[in-house]
Amino acid sequence: MFAKNHPRPSAALIASVSALLASASAIGLAQEQDSASGELEPVVIVIGERIQLDKIPGSGTVLDHSLLEESRVFTVNEALRKVPGVFTRDEEGFGLRPNIGIRGLNPTRSTKVLLLEDGIPLAYAPYGDNASYYHPPVERFERIEVLKGSSQILFGPHTVGAVINYITPPVPTESDGLLAASFGNEAFREVHGSYGDTVGNTGFIAHGTYKETDGARENMNFRIYDLNLKVVQKLTERQALTFRSSYYDEDSQVTYSGLTLAEWEDDPRQNPFADDHMYAYRWSTSATHRFELNPATTFLTNVYYTYFNRDWWRQSSNSTQRPNDRSDPACGGMANLDTSCGNEGRVRQYWTAGVEPRVTVEHGLFGVDNVTEAGVRYHQEDQYRIQANGDFPNSREPGTGPNSGIKEDSDRTITAMSAFVQNRFDFGRWTVTPGVRFESVDYERIDNLLGTRGTNEVDEVIPGIGATFEAVPGTVVFAGVHRGFAPPGVADVVTAQGGSVDLDAELSWNYELGLRSMPVDGVSLEGTVFRMDFENQIVPASVAGGTGATLTSAGETLQQGLEFAGEVQSNAFVEWPVDVFARLSYTWLADAEYVGERFSGIPGFTTVKVTGNRLPYAPEHLLAGTVGMRMPFGLSVELEGVYTSAAFTDDLNTVDVVANGQRGEIPGYTIWNLTANYGLQACDCKLFVTAKNLTDELYVADMSRGLIPGMPRLVQGGFEVRF
Repeated sequence: MFAKNHPRPSAALIASVSALLASASAIGLAQEQDSASGELEPVVIVIGERIQLDKIPGSGTVLDHSLLEESRVFTVNEALRKVPGVFTRDEEGFGLRPNIGIRGLNPTRSTKVLLLEDGIPLAYAPYGDNASYYHPPVERFERIEVLKGSSQILFGPHTVGAVINYITPPVPTESDGLLAASFGNEAFREVHGSYGDTVGNTGFIAHGTYKETDGARENMNFRIYDLNLKVVQKLTERQALTFRSSYYDEDSQVTYSGLTLAEWEDDPRQNPFADDHMYAYRWSTSATHRFELNPATTFLTNVYYTYFNRDWWRQSSNSTQRPNDRSDPACGGMANLDTSCGNEGRVRQYWTAGVEPRVTVEHGLFGVDNVTEAGVRYHQEDQYRIQANGDFPNSREPGTGPNSGIKEDSDRTITAMSAFVQNRFDFGRWTVTPGVRFESVDYERIDNLLGTRGTNEVDEVIPGIGATFEAVPGTVVFAGVHRGFAPPGVADVVTAQGGSVDLDAELSWNYELGLRSMPVDGVSLEGTVFRMDFENQIVPASVAGGTGATLTSAGETLQQGLEFAGEVQSNAFVEWPVDVFARLSYTWLADAEYVGERFSGIPGFTTVKVTGNRLPYAPEHLLAGTVGMRMPFGLSVELEGVYTSAAFTDDLNTVDVVANGQRGEIPGYTIWNLTANYGLQACDCKLFVTAKNLTDELYVADMSRGLIPGMPRLVQGGFEVRF
């Protein structure tokens, strides 16, 4: 009943851009020439192969396919913990909705991170609601690129924390298939597979994942399907066209709320809300056209369209709602939780579309080697939002009781225009890379219940510059500074009453100085000193920032520290029968504090000055270390330890956990992961077994909506066969 007959200008956008791509193809056919262009599969690369890091003026990490496969990473959270500077916070324990924080930025819903897939925006509303209520399974990806330096301005709109680009497997040149299955405790079962081939000038690869488990708490079953198809059509020797389409379906018995302190002490893995449910599906399609005008000039045009539908029915949105409609006389509190107490349906639909042409030109302007990258983007988002309160715990329609019915009915529209240019001057051992990005974002919010309409806009110039210096062969020093920018969401700048809130974008100056080295074969090192100086971090208001505002442009903050990453492979320099390897990722967030005149945003404490206090969810130390061995007869074993130090959860830096479980210090914790792979000689297949959280450490993962436990011990075994 909630489907919206919604005008979607993105459909016209898709049609016009399809015509543009067809025209570009015709031009390319007319200009066809012989070319040794090599691989033409179109994709926007953030970093590329690790060797490319030598020219990138900032810190970067590539998690390649062999690392992801050998570690048997279970979630994207587990994968990203191997990257220095990245803090990932569990929610439901299985990575469906990751919370990714960078260098002390709040990880909630990954709102300060730009997520891409093959260079195309992955979030369903990166400008107007950059929240990760959806994330594809990690099995879908070939490798993961993480870029934190000044080159972020090539991507946007978010340039504060990092760009995370998930790369899907390339189309194979010949028939290639994979089938993998695994099973484990907590009723876990997973099957995923892929098949691809190239016939003539057309190649394709299809991938599918089915995953189900009982989750990290009681009454929390998850079931997801994820399907992905990519087709590459080589048009000429100089151009190719890629079409992608994906479908995601989630049917999960999952609550939103954490536990009160009393509930945690009684049973930390309980979930009182057995009737809560999340239904979500996402369909997306994109087309990418690559045209090599000549060996020095390449045009790359992305067109993308996404539809995301999310219905989350829950009795409680946080630990202070016990239950949600306790003011209803028909609901006698927790005693009637499963009978007469109602619920809230947070029903959302998102339509997102855009077009982004880019050009890369190698030239000799000013008498030096140059690489110029430039482009523009037109992007539009439409949101339709409903809150429908039901009469019963299992309601899936609005009710008629005292607290039931439609409580929100709104439309939100975002139109964004971007332009960017970056040039790398190559002076041999030196490179200097200046760049600038411009973002213009228009917001509109219509409240269909109140009959109100409001608009606002944000414009920002985002400059950056970086440099690299090859000190000695194999060792590069890099440095950079750039503007950090994160646009506010629609609800942050336009109120339900149609008022315009005086809330600027989130702005910072980000600095890096680092060293990247491969002193000998098999050894790689990277160390980075970083500083993020916010002149305006969006925080809870101590005074109103506009009509009905709950957020305000205030709160100068400072985050600075040190990152280190290292890797050793013994077989590169020692002739042993066993290859011993080790990896280390360490982050020291020395400072993460409010430095401006700041008072607490917590009700009842708004007169308490918190200047100098540590930011919430900003642990001082993060460490992930792995040691392992690869045997000559096909067996590999690795042990990983992941340490996260203590963190505060509020701006008061409260230590003791309060009764509702939403404030207090989260103690530090260590989890251990053990993985073994065995390749069978008789076939192209592997057996594997893995234990995540080997010691079954009980730890608090989150307190933003109440106490939530981390992932329990998971023991899984399975097989993988290629054909």
